[in-house]
Amino acid sequence: MAPGRFVRTRLGPPVNRNRAIQRLRAETFDVLVVGGGATGLGTVLDAAARGYRSALIEAHDFAKATSSRSSKLIHGGVRYLRQGNIALVREALVERTRLYRNAPHLVEELPFIVPAYGVLELAYYSAGLKAYDALAGDSPFARSRILSARTAKTHIPALETRGMRAALLYSDAQFDDARLALALAQTAVDVGAAVANYVRADALVIEGGRVCGAVAADAETSERFTISARAVVNAGGIYCDEIRRMDDPRAAALLTFSRGSHVVLPASALGEGATALLIPRTQDGRVLFVIPWLDRVIAGTTDVPVPAAELEPRASPAEIRFILSTLNRYLRRTVSEHDVLSAWAGLRPLVNRRRVATAELSREHVIEVSRSGLVTIAGGKWTTYRKMAEDAVNAAARRARLPPVPSRTAELRLHHGELPLLMSLEQRVAFAASEEMARTVEDVLARRTRALFLDAKAARDEAPAVAAALARQLGRDKAWEMEQVRSFGALAARYGGLA
Repeated sequence: MAPGRFVRTRLGPPVNRNRAIQRLRAETFDVLVVGGGATGLGTVLDAAARGYRSALIEAHDFAKATSSRSSKLIHGGVRYLRQGNIALVREALVERTRLYRNAPHLVEELPFIVPAYGVLELAYYSAGLKAYDALAGDSPFARSRILSARTAKTHIPALETRGMRAALLYSDAQFDDARLALALAQTAVDVGAAVANYVRADALVIEGGRVCGAVAADAETSERFTISARAVVNAGGIYCDEIRRMDDPRAAALLTFSRGSHVVLPASALGEGATALLIPRTQDGRVLFVIPWLDRVIAGTTDVPVPAAELEPRASPAEIRFILSTLNRYLRRTVSEHDVLSAWAGLRPLVNRRRVATAELSREHVIEVSRSGLVTIAGGKWTTYRKMAEDAVNAAARRARLPPVPSRTAELRLHHGELPLLMSLEQRVAFAASEEMARTVEDVLARRTRALFLDAKAARDEAPAVAAALARQLGRDKAWEMEQVRSFGALAARYGGLA
């Protein structure tokens, strides 16, 4: 099985789905969160850590959509400096440091090389990164500095240095997004929350003009039940407008969607022991990150406007070629479509009340409270999930008149503890099912491990063994097992790139 992190609970009970659903049926909660991506999981953790009786439901798996398809970076966003969005960069850099300290098992410092090909370009990038350093304040991350082209090549052996005047070296942070999402779920359970995946909100409960819960459906049993709550937070990500319209069918759209795609290449694309590469200007007005990750190299991202939310977007052939052609301008050895091990895409839920081009939109978040009290948290990005959650819970607590309690997550260590990777496949699958709420082959191979994101063909080949082990663990029959192999094979084909 491809590399991935497994986290053992040492603080409280495992993430147990049956126990969570029993609680959802029986209890009245102070805060119910709808949506199990980064923002929703951060919100239920923040609420539970304050002592509020809290719950979360997710229609699919945790981090199924956008939150497992990021560039794997916890960062301030150097491109937002170019837009003049100083406040967003400063906030993100503060949160970068907090997450680095609160989840050292999942977040680590990552140096970047930024090539410069002229004196003015070098001065421009240097000034921008000095501003980035200054906004970071008292940070544990290394400060930026100028390197010679020859020294830059020692950091990235495959880097083409002909014509390069010099390079900048600066640091940000790298993480495993799906594993961090699961750590948030586990920490929320540790502090008392009820958290369940594959439970869909079919409707909101509105009594006396106020939202007071949700009608939910268990995807595995089709059973419907009502969850009672004093406050409901809509953290639906790309689907937050759909949840808003459960409250008000006439609600105008809050979001615009942009597809960001990535390709995965062998580690040799950058060379042995390479650090990350930042390509500061691309044709679509973005930057391109090329980063080592789990013994592979990830390159991305793109910015393609799309008309509607889609659960499983696909990286287009044009995007894949764009990423490769951009990257090849900076490498000594050309990488081709045949080198692509996996390619994936995610949709950014961008708040766009100004109706401008998606490349011009920042990743700021907004809180909206409807007349009936539904709290919607929209926009943002992984790096600022904790601050987004804090703001959402503050709004929910005010609306529901909960006892005022300050957020406690700024210094809250996230759930951790390593499970040895040398255990057999059967043991890994059993652990993912019993303690991490994995319910499908996709859950195991896409998010409990990152096999699908690292090598789509290898993951597809592993699916039959994983399906058999998961069927034994969950008590499923042969027909379920065969359907899991079929459906995962179809999904892996969408990640297979062009080769």
